[in-house]
Amino acid sequence: MPALASVFRSAIARSVLRKAPRVVAPCAFARFSTSLSRGTQFTTLKNGLTVATESSPYAQTATVGVWIDAGSRAETEANNGTAHFLEHLAFKGTNKRSQSDLEQEIENLGAHLNAYTSRENTVYYAKAFKDDVPKTVEILADILQDSKLAPAAIDRERDVILREAEEVEKQYEEVVFDHLHAVAFQGQSLGRTILGPKENILMIGRKDLTDYISTNYKADRMVLVGAGAVDHDALVSLADKHFSGLTGSPDALSLGTPRSEKPQFVGSEVRIRDDALPFAHIAIAFEGVSWSDPDYYPALVAQAVVGNWDRTMGNGSFLGSKLSYVVGENHLANSFMSFSTSYSDTGLWGIYLITQNLTGIDDLTYYVFREWRRLSTSVTEAEVERAKAQLKASLLLSLDGTTAVAEDIGRQLVTTGHRTTAEEIEKRVDSITAKDVQKFAQKFLWDKDIAVCALGSIEGLLDYNRLRNLTASLRW
Repeated sequence: MPALASVFRSAIARSVLRKAPRVVAPCAFARFSTSLSRGTQFTTLKNGLTVATESSPYAQTATVGVWIDAGSRAETEANNGTAHFLEHLAFKGTNKRSQSDLEQEIENLGAHLNAYTSRENTVYYAKAFKDDVPKTVEILADILQDSKLAPAAIDRERDVILREAEEVEKQYEEVVFDHLHAVAFQGQSLGRTILGPKENILMIGRKDLTDYISTNYKADRMVLVGAGAVDHDALVSLADKHFSGLTGSPDALSLGTPRSEKPQFVGSEVRIRDDALPFAHIAIAFEGVSWSDPDYYPALVAQAVVGNWDRTMGNGSFLGSKLSYVVGENHLANSFMSFSTSYSDTGLWGIYLITQNLTGIDDLTYYVFREWRRLSTSVTEAEVERAKAQLKASLLLSLDGTTAVAEDIGRQLVTTGHRTTAEEIEKRVDSITAKDVQKFAQKFLWDKDIAVCALGSIEGLLDYNRLRNLTASLRW
C-alpha cells in the first residue's frame, strides 16, 4: 500500500473545508442542540443517541449510518469474535423483514447497504438517493434493533466466517498486524483479533449475540450520521421516530471516553519462520499515541518523514524520504510502509517491511533504526515541511464523497467526542516544527521498548535484544 492516503486509513482525523454553520432549531425531544463544528451539526436525544450531519446543498445522494462505540475490544477472551459475527447476521433478516425482503427492498431503492467491525467500532451504513433517506433510516433501525438472529442463519454464517478467516490467513499483511497487536498488547482485549479464534467462531450462539447487543448497543454509545443530501432537523425527527426505543447505559459515559483501562504495551516479539515463503514480512512498532493525544499530529508528521516506498514505483532515488533513497539504492527491500495507528487511549507507531533480500535483513533493520534515531536528533525543517504538505493533502483527498465524510464524522465522534474541522487540522499541522518532531521521537522512540512480528524467511533478522539496543545506539 504505497499511497500515503491509504496508510492513514485508520490513523487520521479526516476533515474538509465547509460552509458556515446554520443554527439548529431546538427540538422538543432533544436534550440539547448546537453546532459541533463548521458545517457539522449535532443533536443529542433524551435517550443519549447523538445525531450528526453535514449537509451538501447540491448533492443528490446521501450516506446515513450508525457508528457504535463497541468492537472486538468490548469482548472477552471467551466471546472474542462476537461483534464481527453479529455484523454478518445484521442483513440476514429481522422480525419484520426476511433476508430476501431486505435485499429486494434495498435493491429497489438503488441503495448500497454495508457494515464493518473494527477493534473499537461497529458500523452499519447505507448510501441512497436523497428522497429515500427516510426509508433507509427505518431499515437501519430495524436491522439494529430487531434482527431475527435465527439459529439456521447463525449456522450458515458460521461457515462463511470460517472461510473468511481462511482467506485472511493468506493475506500476510493482515496476519502480521494481527500478531503485532497480539504481542504488543498481550492478554488484553486490544490484542485480540476482530474475527476471533476458530474455536470461538464454532461455539458462538444466539445467547452470545443477544448478550453483546444488550451490553453494547446502547443509545449513548451510538451516533446516527448523515452526510450529503440530508437535512439535520429531518434526520433528528427520523431518529426520534425510529431509535427512541433504545436505552442508555446505566453508567453512561460521554462519547470519546475510554470504556476500559488503558492497555499495557509489552516489549516483546513473535517470529513465525517459514522458509517456504520467498519473502520476509517484518513489523516493528513502538507504543504510539491515542486519537486525542497532544502528540497525535507530531506522530503523523514523523511518520510522513520516514515515508513509504515500493520498488515498483521506480522513483526511490527521487523521493524526499531519506530511508526510501537508501533502501532503493541498495536494494534492501521490496517495500516498506510507516504507520501510526491510534485508538481511544493508546496506539502503535512503526514500520512494516517486505523484503526478498534475505541476506540484507540486518542492513535493512539497521538503516530503519538509524532513521528513527535521526528523528530524535537531526531531522530538518525541509523534511518536516514536505511531510506536512503530504499529510495535509492526504487529509483532504481521503474525504472524497458522502460516505467518506460520514465515516469521518462518526469515527471522530465515537473516538474523541468531537469533530475537528479542516481549518483546525491545517492549523495544527502547520504549527509543527522540526523541534516538535524531535520531541516526539525522543519521548516515544528513543530507548523505548518495541514490539516485533516477523513472518516468512526471517533467519537473517537480528535477535530481539540487538534490535532493542538499536533504539538508542547505532553500534552493533
